[in-house]
Amino acid sequence: MTETLLVTSTEEGIGKTAITIALAKAAQEADSDVGYMKPKGTRLQSAVGKTRDEDPMLARELLGLDAEMHEMEPIVYSPTFVKEAVRGREDPDELRERVVENFEALSADRDLMLVEGSDDLETGKIVDLTDADIAEAIDARVLLVCGYTKPADADEVLAAADQLGDRLGGVLFNGVTDSDMDELVDDVIPFLEGHDVPVFGALPRVQDLAGITLSDLAHSLGADVLTSEASTDVHVERFTVGAMGGSKALDQFRRTRDAVMVSGGDRSDVHTAALEASGIKALLLTGGFRPASAVMGRAETEDVPILLVQSDTRTTIDRVEDVLHSGQTRDPETVARMQELLGDGVDVPSLLGLSE
Repeated sequence: MTETLLVTSTEEGIGKTAITIALAKAAQEADSDVGYMKPKGTRLQSAVGKTRDEDPMLARELLGLDAEMHEMEPIVYSPTFVKEAVRGREDPDELRERVVENFEALSADRDLMLVEGSDDLETGKIVDLTDADIAEAIDARVLLVCGYTKPADADEVLAAADQLGDRLGGVLFNGVTDSDMDELVDDVIPFLEGHDVPVFGALPRVQDLAGITLSDLAHSLGADVLTSEASTDVHVERFTVGAMGGSKALDQFRRTRDAVMVSGGDRSDVHTAALEASGIKALLLTGGFRPASAVMGRAETEDVPILLVQSDTRTTIDRVEDVLHSGQTRDPETVARMQELLGDGVDVPSLLGLSE
């Protein structure tokens, strides 16, 4: 009988894809015949004229699968699909049947199926296909991947556990900083386990897996790198907007870390303030306006890259937000590093339900 694990999360950009594929790789290396599926394609791009999710593409490559994309991703959860669904032009029963039929075909003769869910537990509700609904339809255990920054995060975990009910196999925390780890392990995890929420473990935050490199950000945005000496290998995890000048901007910038500052290219006062804040790792200038030569010179001296895009600030902010929320570019190195972390910090056979 095929063991099935559906991996879902409470937020986007938490490492769900890397964890799902890394678990599948670990199972393969333990001589299990493994399949993969992502019922709702949500990370979309154009591929051969069709809207497709990048994650099944990577899974098919790394796991050596020969299934067709339409089998691995039976529903393309695109804006167009959502519009049609709210207009009543998508049949929830037909969609559910499509998911189940493709799952049964992919799982035939497999020891284990890894099913990648959505970025949250609400996606799919308009067609009665949330991750909880899918887990019920395909008889799957659920791994809930969560982040952690404060004790109040337990509220979200408990609410998710209630929604998943008996399907919940356990919780895995990912990307936990050193400063938060002791509190999570000593206080929050025992609290959750005391409320009948099993926890498989907590993976530390690793710089290589956090955020996105500036070079990848520039590539995603089609930005020009104006600085020739400053390195673009640095990671950024968030952005801040230079909407005010002078001391107010500097105060704002000093309260953030590992951030890219977004502003118009003609705001020299904002650029100067950003270069004084250690948490600002790069300047992303909009509107096609090149900065003043004094700003360029200081950026080179401070080793702070300056990126330039032609789009306006509002459009650029939306694009940056999309890129950062998608997390680091999915690649074999990311999956391999995640597999190492899982092997070091989690009882993987037990998590997968393969323990004898």
